[in-house]
Amino acid sequence: MSSSTGTLRGAMELALLFAIGAGAAHAQECAPSQFGADDEIGAANLVTAESVLAAMSLVEAGQVHPLGIVIDPGMPAFAPRRMMLQVVQPGQHHGRPLDGDFGWPMSYNDDVSQLWWGMGPQIDGLGHLGEAGVFYNCTPGSDFSAITGLEKFGIEKIPPLVARGVLIDMARHFGVDALEGGQAFGVEDIQAAAQAQGVEILSGDVVLFHTGWTDAYLTADPAAWVATEPGITNAAAVYLASLGPLAVGADTWGIEAVPPADGDRVFYGHVTLLKENGIYILETMNTGRLAEEGVSEFLFVLGQPRLQGAVQMLVNPVAIW
Repeated sequence: MSSSTGTLRGAMELALLFAIGAGAAHAQECAPSQFGADDEIGAANLVTAESVLAAMSLVEAGQVHPLGIVIDPGMPAFAPRRMMLQVVQPGQHHGRPLDGDFGWPMSYNDDVSQLWWGMGPQIDGLGHLGEAGVFYNCTPGSDFSAITGLEKFGIEKIPPLVARGVLIDMARHFGVDALEGGQAFGVEDIQAAAQAQGVEILSGDVVLFHTGWTDAYLTADPAAWVATEPGITNAAAVYLASLGPLAVGADTWGIEAVPPADGDRVFYGHVTLLKENGIYILETMNTGRLAEEGVSEFLFVLGQPRLQGAVQMLVNPVAIW
């Protein structure tokens, strides 16, 4: 964690106060998933043989782009998340030879890490965020959340996500290189940007927003980058969910504006997407090249590490066009 840990923690605590102030009074009566009362994969049900073949037809130029950014131990993250990495040479200290007869003088490096999976480029699973102790498909957290891992909705349940990806360039829409921290964009903004850029959001799509936030501030001002961010409004999350996407993401560490727009609840887009609709969230996506080259439609491919019981996961999806 950077030296600004206290500042980052304070900003996160302030943001959480908005959520606490909203209280459980806003909780709505839960309805079972459209995919069935026992469903655990939500919108991933939209990935079919037909949808995969249709998405593959988008590849024309043979261009490949990583949507994950590079993660380093000093990268800021939602407190108290952090990462520590150590490279070791087991059994080889002070020139000791390795045990065993390998027939040649082998030496090797291994790595050991302590980290939170929810930092950097990541996918939020359906067990990540709920409301008043209730998560996706009306499931109480007490039924599946164990200290040793989730017993439902674990990251290992998510099948390979292969879909049509679309990029909506909100920085271009507002005529700036990067949106400002706390700048919220709503339904009309999204609709206007999509129409102007020739983007149509279809059921089963992966929808990514480019705000310019990470390109502009992650390196230049990491404390500011994680203390605030531009993003969608609560109403925009409801609108996006109504279109039936597979996932919604952005080039920010969360997808909602922080601090939230007047009248909004902080991080409540997560409730709308994850809990109420089973739609996955992709954070800190590397969208700069797509925006720069005007790529608004592409093949999206993600096969996340299948760590049993994990809530979320570091990922590097690939955009192909």
